[in-house]
Amino acid sequence: MKADIYRLRRSTAGLLCLALLPWLGAAALDSSGAAAEVSSLLISNARIVDGSGTAARPGAVRIVGDTIIAVGELAPLAGEAVVDAGGLTLTPGFIDTHSHHDEGLADHRDALPLLTQGITTAVFGQDGFSEFPLQAFLGGYDSDPAAVNVASYVGHNTLRAAVMGADSEREATPAEVEAMRELLLPELAAGALGLSTGLEYEPGIHSATAEVLALARVAAEHGGRYISHLRSEDRYVWDAVEEIIAIGRETGMPVQISHIKLAAKALWGESGRLLRRLDAARAEGIDITADVYPYEYWQSTMWVLLPDRDADDLEEIAYVLQELTPADGVIFTHFAPNPGYVNTSVADIASRRGTSEVQTFSDLLKEADAWSKANGGEQAESIMGRSMNEADISAFLAWPHSNICSDGGYTGHPRGHGAFPRVLARYVREQRALSLEDAVASMTARAAAHLGLDDRGRLAVGFKADLVLFDPETIQDNAGIRDGQVLSTGVMKVWVNGQLVLDGESGTGRRPGVVIRR
Repeated sequence: MKADIYRLRRSTAGLLCLALLPWLGAAALDSSGAAAEVSSLLISNARIVDGSGTAARPGAVRIVGDTIIAVGELAPLAGEAVVDAGGLTLTPGFIDTHSHHDEGLADHRDALPLLTQGITTAVFGQDGFSEFPLQAFLGGYDSDPAAVNVASYVGHNTLRAAVMGADSEREATPAEVEAMRELLLPELAAGALGLSTGLEYEPGIHSATAEVLALARVAAEHGGRYISHLRSEDRYVWDAVEEIIAIGRETGMPVQISHIKLAAKALWGESGRLLRRLDAARAEGIDITADVYPYEYWQSTMWVLLPDRDADDLEEIAYVLQELTPADGVIFTHFAPNPGYVNTSVADIASRRGTSEVQTFSDLLKEADAWSKANGGEQAESIMGRSMNEADISAFLAWPHSNICSDGGYTGHPRGHGAFPRVLARYVREQRALSLEDAVASMTARAAAHLGLDDRGRLAVGFKADLVLFDPETIQDNAGIRDGQVLSTGVMKVWVNGQLVLDGESGTGRRPGVVIRR
């Protein structure tokens, strides 16, 4: 073995390799002097893109257990298992920093919609909503693992709802903020990565910045991070950006903008302005980053378009359909009062009903609200809205402090089945807006850094053996806006913690995923 293979950045990895050196030089010998079976795996003949952003290179990766022990020009050991990569691209496993796949993973632990994208780690507890208590949720994956690794933030909206109940359409009192703090502490102790907020959603939309800051300080004191669906992504986006910058400044903790976007016609083309503001904050010493998904459509509820929550304000609805998202770009993924409206736009429904698009939007909101109230508060509707500009998406993808996310789940928006391959197909192969190496870095090492993970996201000695083998010439997202649950293709093999979980685009049945705690 070449000595430079063992040049390590971390002493723990060095000790690991030193311990393995006696039997990695050649076939090991047992007590009788006969060759003993070697339990390592060599993935050879690969085009290695290691996650660091450096140029692709030919080589091999050796794995023992759940850990990478060598990367470079490696010859097979006697008795070693060998996988010939056939010249395909081998990268670290993709890390989805903003996932809603928890809504489905519990019943589908083979995680095929994730693995066929190359995702090996999914982070839940997003947009201010998390499972509660977190210890029970994470413990369930300790005892009954999935095929992928999981982690979670603790959600501000979840804490706020637990403390304030139905009386949450107001600012919290100091006593209520303290009660939220008391609920936050055990969630952090359970291993939450930090605090997430969804300040465009109920009940967080009614919170004052001081409330959020008080809880963020608690997370910061315990080594946590902050991730936020901003208070606005359209009309008031600049104020919302200043709010998260202020939280980063006041707490000193890393802060991340969820699914960064400019979701209004008047804001299209302003990505340069936004990124300059974020760069200025970073120059000030604020560790602010962002995640982004590669679609012009978002998914949420109709109410998110109306900050004042007034379904009878037809003037405001007219503004929404003119400036934020057109009626033919508002497509239902769920409508409990009439499930037949799924995959249908507000424009289509207006045409069927013979009412104006504005009035139809208002009527649909009120119908959904009435259904929800009659069914114990159950969510009655969900939509996709077309609001983003392709040039801005490309700019956000290329920012050196952003990482790719799906913001998706098992149902609804196609991003849950195709976000990562879409970047590699559309923005790398077709548009050449990103190099393969930069795109992979954004999905791996950079994503890991934004989560505070120091042993995943690189093909390097001592890192966990989460790996993806794919063909960059054929990888493709296949899910569309109206057929969002179609698996991606082009990912050939996926290993999680050293175990093969996807082979030839089919699951192997293995479930070696672990819970990643702060």
